[in-house]
Amino acid sequence: MATACPPLSLLVSAIKGKKVERPPVWLMRQAGRYMKSYQNLCEKYPLFRERSENVDLVVEISLQPWKVFKPDGVILFSDILTPLPGMNIPFDIVKGKGPVIYDPLRTAAAVNEVREFVPEEWVPYVGQALNLLRGEVKNEAAVLGFVGAPFTLASYCVEGGSSKNFSKIKRMAFAEPAILHNLLQKFTTSMASYIKYQADNGAQAVQIFDSWATELSPVDFEEFSLPYLKQIVDSVKETHPDLPLILYASGSGGLLERLPLTGVDVVSLDWTVDMAEGRKRLGSNIAVQGNVDPGVLFGSKEFITKRIYDTVQKAGSEGHVLNLGHGIKVGTPEENVAHFFEVAKGIRY
Repeated sequence: MATACPPLSLLVSAIKGKKVERPPVWLMRQAGRYMKSYQNLCEKYPLFRERSENVDLVVEISLQPWKVFKPDGVILFSDILTPLPGMNIPFDIVKGKGPVIYDPLRTAAAVNEVREFVPEEWVPYVGQALNLLRGEVKNEAAVLGFVGAPFTLASYCVEGGSSKNFSKIKRMAFAEPAILHNLLQKFTTSMASYIKYQADNGAQAVQIFDSWATELSPVDFEEFSLPYLKQIVDSVKETHPDLPLILYASGSGGLLERLPLTGVDVVSLDWTVDMAEGRKRLGSNIAVQGNVDPGVLFGSKEFITKRIYDTVQKAGSEGHVLNLGHGIKVGTPEENVAHFFEVAKGIRY
């Protein structure tokens, strides 16, 4: 290992509250279906799991937006469900339907069959891809990893896929909470290991996606999500104290004050929260990420520029990573994404 410490990337510097000349910028789902280069790859490799579980393809897809837009963060192309087979939970991603869990976990016996995830054994391509990405982007951008949060992973596995009303996971939470807590603990231990594995292989920051936590009332969030997120953060910080952890929970306006209690370094806001109000509610000891509405990228270039400036002004000049409030939408014009990056990178505090 090299002894000299490379300078901190702009993204990590901003997260750590250091003085930066502009907000770092990257976009959720920046590698994906809105890009022509990605669509071409999909024609050649139609199965999502083939694209996300092959080292060369993962690296190629992760780098597609880097080559065109030069974001300050290059996020690994993967899926939050990628660890599931390694936990004895078979799944697939079906075109037009999304994730499908073939045997949903709805009984104590089913949950007992869930194994602890060993990343080295099950997803060696993730470690290899992260190492290769670090080599490709040098110190010009931060390489980002990510994992799913325990409650969100449990939601997929109990519901059997995406859900509109989350009745099955709620039934388990409120009628058989011990079963759900057992499952959440397994995901917690496994995701802490997975974050450490990603960091050991080159990830310079890791985002935790708790997409479905906002289906919980605040009191239920405090029982079924918050303690497990905190446990993950505490475990990671023991071994990787300097690794920035970002928490994204879409629709989390009702939970904002509770999110910093997880111990993460950054809370990623969705667009339904005003950035200035979100800042106030989160307090001054935490960085923020976000939170332009992804739909803005369908607007005119002038409109996009206006919204970027509005967000940056409200976020202030310390501890802000510019991003969308959710992933880029399919059908977003590539030239508008290029404009977003161009404007963002031209900002000076």
